[in-house]
Amino acid sequence: MTQLAGRPKRTPATSIPDTPAEAATSGQLGSAGLSLPQSTALVMGSIIGVGIFSLPYAIASYGPISLVAMALATLGAVALAFMFAVLSRRVPADGGPYAYARVAFGNGFGFSQAWLYWITAWAGNAAIVVGWVFYVQLFLNKGGSTAGSIAIAMVGLWIPAIVNLTGVRNMGVFQLWSTVLKFIPLALMATVGLLFVTWGNFTPWNTSGDSSLSAIGGAMAICLFSYLGVETAAVAAGEVRDPKRNVPKSTIYGTLGSAAVYLLSLVAVFGILPAAVLAQDGNQASYSAAANEIAGGTWLGYVVAVAVIVSGLGALNGWTLICAEMPLAAAKDGIFPQSFGSLSRRKVPAFGIVSSTALASIAVVISYLGTSGATVFTTLVLMTGITSAIPYAASALAQLKWRFTDRRKGHTPHFALDVGVALVALVMSLAFVWYSRNSGESWYVVWGPFLMAGGASLLGIPVYLKQRVSMSSIPAVPDYETRIST
Repeated sequence: MTQLAGRPKRTPATSIPDTPAEAATSGQLGSAGLSLPQSTALVMGSIIGVGIFSLPYAIASYGPISLVAMALATLGAVALAFMFAVLSRRVPADGGPYAYARVAFGNGFGFSQAWLYWITAWAGNAAIVVGWVFYVQLFLNKGGSTAGSIAIAMVGLWIPAIVNLTGVRNMGVFQLWSTVLKFIPLALMATVGLLFVTWGNFTPWNTSGDSSLSAIGGAMAICLFSYLGVETAAVAAGEVRDPKRNVPKSTIYGTLGSAAVYLLSLVAVFGILPAAVLAQDGNQASYSAAANEIAGGTWLGYVVAVAVIVSGLGALNGWTLICAEMPLAAAKDGIFPQSFGSLSRRKVPAFGIVSSTALASIAVVISYLGTSGATVFTTLVLMTGITSAIPYAASALAQLKWRFTDRRKGHTPHFALDVGVALVALVMSLAFVWYSRNSGESWYVVWGPFLMAGGASLLGIPVYLKQRVSMSSIPAVPDYETRIST
């Protein structure tokens, strides 16, 4: 493979180092990179952004039945986390879902999953920053002017980009502390908030006007966005110390910790404020509205808003890294253009950071000019649900393929468990795609997420046609490992 500009010659991203010397050469060993606490913070910081804090407003139209949808989304997220933990031991290479799809099904399929996941990363940042704006506007642009909202969103996108451009060490420190701070509003709701629940607020149970199954499916597709990030440690494996050990652990720890505070705090918010109140435009900052109800004033809501603003910056910080790391991994395999594989003097993939942030900025502007309020947020959320669920499903198919191959070879430890988890992840991923339609009367609003995802996907065709002659060979599939090394 042609050596990438600005980067020492190294093995392809999806190759697996067999010796300490080879691991050191590929950047997978040594003191540099993210530690276990930092990689766990990357997972939690990427999962817990502003998606959960804007979620009650986005799903309030379905009613408290949304809590069932969140429980199912949590089941799917935990299944994905355990599946990625197993896959990352087998293929401890940066790229995550892209790497698994490529090794299992070839370069062409790998490119499609890499492109979709890259869309997920930068479009997800656009959705995160729109939800982040809801909380910033408690202090600035209180009238909610479109120009003011766009300006605030640009600040939210480019500050994390600048942090990432200064180097992985600064990014890791920022991520760790922002993850600690973001637990304030979630811990408040998951503990104190439960004491202020009024059980009558859970009725009527379904306010959508649709069947219970349709309501759960629609809300579940939005809830998925709150769990995007379970795979981030696997995607950034090249930046994690001892990835074979730390990536599986941080994936599981980060997802389970996030799930616990998610479920408890969401029950509290729906129990403190009726769904009809949560659906009002004045309550876009749902957790602040619930905090104000607890305190009987506005001061606690402002405290929560500040914590959510920090949380949002932390999530944007982590996802900006992912926006660049996945294309970097693909570029090392010749799947993406070499410009994504070049490192700056700070040893970061600057082109990936800047280009992804620029695309997120464009998506924000287009969304705000086309619609407003919750529709902006949910359209971007559902778009990323589509483009992330497909690579998740591809990873599940890779796991199923490899485990059945293992069985034919006589390697059957944890076979039933791994296959069962992969099947749950596959079914949930396909369900997220199916239900990722927007609510509304206009066809372009209803199908907006699919139109945006499809349009962004088509842009990858000329890139694939150009890159297919430079794609590197696919490595052999390593043997199955039964445990996380300690």
